[in-house]
Amino acid sequence: MKLLPLLVAGGISLGAATAHAGEPRIAYQSFELANGLKVYVIEDHAAPVAYEVLWFDVGSKDEVAHRTGFAHLFEHLMFKGSAHLPDGLMDKLLEAAGGWSNAFTSSDMTVYQNAAGSNFLETMLWIDADRLAGLLDTFDQAKLDNQREVVLNERRQGNENQPYGMAELILAECLWPKAHGYHWSTIGYPADLRAAQVADVAQFFHTYYVPNNATMVVAGDVTLADVKRLVEKYYAWIPKAPTPARPTYAAPPPITKEIAVTTTDAVQVPRVYLAWRGPAAYAADEPALDAAAAVLGNGKSSRLYKRLVYDEKIAQDVSVWSSGEALGGTFQIVATAKPGVDPRRLVKEISEEVARLAAAPPEAGELERAQNASEAAFLGRIESILQRAITLAAYAVQGHDPDYLAKDLARRRAVTAAAVQAATATYLQPTARVVLTIKPGVKPQEKP
Repeated sequence: MKLLPLLVAGGISLGAATAHAGEPRIAYQSFELANGLKVYVIEDHAAPVAYEVLWFDVGSKDEVAHRTGFAHLFEHLMFKGSAHLPDGLMDKLLEAAGGWSNAFTSSDMTVYQNAAGSNFLETMLWIDADRLAGLLDTFDQAKLDNQREVVLNERRQGNENQPYGMAELILAECLWPKAHGYHWSTIGYPADLRAAQVADVAQFFHTYYVPNNATMVVAGDVTLADVKRLVEKYYAWIPKAPTPARPTYAAPPPITKEIAVTTTDAVQVPRVYLAWRGPAAYAADEPALDAAAAVLGNGKSSRLYKRLVYDEKIAQDVSVWSSGEALGGTFQIVATAKPGVDPRRLVKEISEEVARLAAAPPEAGELERAQNASEAAFLGRIESILQRAITLAAYAVQGHDPDYLAKDLARRRAVTAAAVQAATATYLQPTARVVLTIKPGVKPQEKP
């Protein structure tokens, strides 16, 4: 790998966001390199800080059976050194500049974040260029073995040894067919991680960690001219790669009969999980089902909190959420029983409230409270410069529209009570759900 070759001339298209006056928007400018790297720039000079978000369009759904956990594994390996960046130097450089680095992986994406004083922007961009172009130069069996154990330990701490920690893994396996990309968790199966070979893992990186599968957002005390000059300098020479050939999945057959699972864990009281498949991100029904989740479980005035926690005092807590992803969504209700309460009663009363919302629209006040809380949280997410950058990347990559903020807000404001009822009746049918009950008892042993 070469660090600073001659630049490729040309091949950059420059654009800027447009929006009608008064509409909420994320102000940005953008350009694209000839190798396919898309770059967005958010100028905000309120503080002398720069943020870099590098979004790779790869997650655990892009893995295949018996080769799971690779996307998340690279979230770790990307911090273990590259061609000109020995292990540990990245953190020292960023921390010396008052900064930090982080990353997260999901079913659909892997996102890296760097922050530091804006005078450190060039070094920050060089760091990620070196990781993108030179990670495999230093990748070997020792690094794989080391980070494999780190990930396995993370799984033990976050799932296997955590109270109720296996619930999300069990639910995913029940909701999605065995060969589907959402069937396995992002962290992967232990057997797959242990079986991973250097060549297998390296091929995954070659396939997905390429400029034309990446989107960068640079935000903060920066200028378009500086970002453009530095991105050209450090990234333009990296070759464009073939478009990743991703696994494809047929639409899963619908769940037509309730799937009931009961297990035990080293816990004091039972907990119940009711889960359904929902619409994909950006689908037409997504906002209405989000509003249904808010009516049922957002805050102390929500239906389930009021009934289960406040009025009948049979639950310690209850939460409801709806999340859309690229291939489909998940709607989930979770309630923890109070001591002595039969978890079947929780399931019964939750089911009654869901059926009530499916049978009749919410009252105007309920929907207004739900929408106000949702909008406040929605707009609150973009107050932070970093979250603004991540949101912009999400709209650009997943929504295929970096100017989607106003449209997203508008579609959420347009949700009607009738739409909430219809979405509830369509998606939250009692025959289309998974009901998981975790009772006090022996913690199940994970398969080796």
